[in-house]
Amino acid sequence: MEKKEIALVNGHIFNGEHDFSNHALVMRGAEIVGICPISTVPVEAERIDVQGANICPGLVDLQIYGAGDDLFSAELTTESIARIERRLLAQGCTSFVLALATNTMEVFKDAIRVFNSYQPLSALGLHLEGPFLSPLKRGAHPAELIVSPSVEMIADLLEADGGAVIMMTIAPEQFDAESIDLLLQRSILLSAGHSAASFEQGIKGFDNGIKAATHLWNAMSPFHHRDIGLPGAVFRRPEVLASIIVDGVHVDFQAVKIAKELMGKRLFLITDAVAACNKGIYQHVLDGNHYTLPDGTLSGSALSLLGAIRNCVQHVGIPLEEAIRMATCYPANLIGRSDIGNLDAGSLANVLVFDTDFDIHSVYCKGEKVVV
Repeated sequence: MEKKEIALVNGHIFNGEHDFSNHALVMRGAEIVGICPISTVPVEAERIDVQGANICPGLVDLQIYGAGDDLFSAELTTESIARIERRLLAQGCTSFVLALATNTMEVFKDAIRVFNSYQPLSALGLHLEGPFLSPLKRGAHPAELIVSPSVEMIADLLEADGGAVIMMTIAPEQFDAESIDLLLQRSILLSAGHSAASFEQGIKGFDNGIKAATHLWNAMSPFHHRDIGLPGAVFRRPEVLASIIVDGVHVDFQAVKIAKELMGKRLFLITDAVAACNKGIYQHVLDGNHYTLPDGTLSGSALSLLGAIRNCVQHVGIPLEEAIRMATCYPANLIGRSDIGNLDAGSLANVLVFDTDFDIHSVYCKGEKVVV
C-alpha cells in the first residue's frame, strides 16, 4: 500500500543555506519528497498547519552520553539505548552518536557488543572519548584508566567492532602515525580533544588525518601568546571542524562568539550531555544547569541541542538560520551523512517544528510523528 503524503504548511522552513516562506514541506513514508510552493501541494496530501512555526531538519548530536536517568556506560543495555532515543526524539534530536568516556577496555567492548545487538532508530553509532587522552587534560576522566595507545591495544579494543564505533576523541600528542592510520583504516572519524598538544603537535595530528576537535576550549591546551596550542591549530587549519558546548557554563558566550567569528561554518554544536547517575565510575550530580562529579569537577552538560540553538541566538548573536545549520547539516556533513541534517528530496523525513519561544510543536523521525 502506497504511503500517503504529508505536507507541513504555514511555517518558516529552514534547509541548509536556504529558507522558505509560503512553501510546504512534503513527506512520504520515511523520506522527504521536497519543498514546494503551497499552490503545488498534491490535493491528496494530508495538510498539517504548523501555525507560523519554524520547520527545520531533525537535530544531529555527535556527542551525548545519556538522557533522563540513563547514562549508557552505567547501564550497557539495549533497553537503555531505546530509552535514550525516545527522550532525545522528544527534544528534537533525531540523529545522535552515543558517547562513552574513558573507561575499562571491558566496558568499551561490552558497549560495542550491546550496540551491535540493537536495531537503532536514531542512534548512528558510538563515540569513544578515550581512553587515549592526555592525563594533563583529563577533566572528569579517571587518570588510572587513561592509557597510551599502541597498534596492539587498538586492534584488541576494536576486534569485534563491526563498524559500531564511528568517532573517537584522541590526544594527538599521544599518537604515532601508525596508530592513527589503524583507526583511519577502520573509517573512524578522529577528533582531537582532552589534549595538552602544542600548536605544532596539533598541526601534526591534523596532517595525519584528524579532522575535528572535541568541545573547543574545554580540556585542551590554552591559547597562549607564545604557544597558541590546540585551539590555535584548529583556527589555523581551514579544513578542521570543532564542536562546542553552548550552555554558558562550559564556555563563556563571548568565547563562543570569538570562535564563531574565527571559524564560521567549521564550528558545530554538541550537547556533551550526561544523565543523573549514582553508580559506576561516573557519578553525575545535577548542579543547576550542568552536571559535576561528587567532588565538584565539571562532568557534562544538561543541555538539549535546541537549547544550544536558543543560546546561540539569544546570547551569542548568531542568526537563527546559522544556529540551525550548526546543529544539522554541519555535523551531518562531517560524518559523511547526506541523508540527515537537511530537508532535501530523498533524505530521511527527520523534521523538527518549533516556535519563536523555542518550544517544540512536533517531531518526525523517518516520517513517523513522535509523541512529544
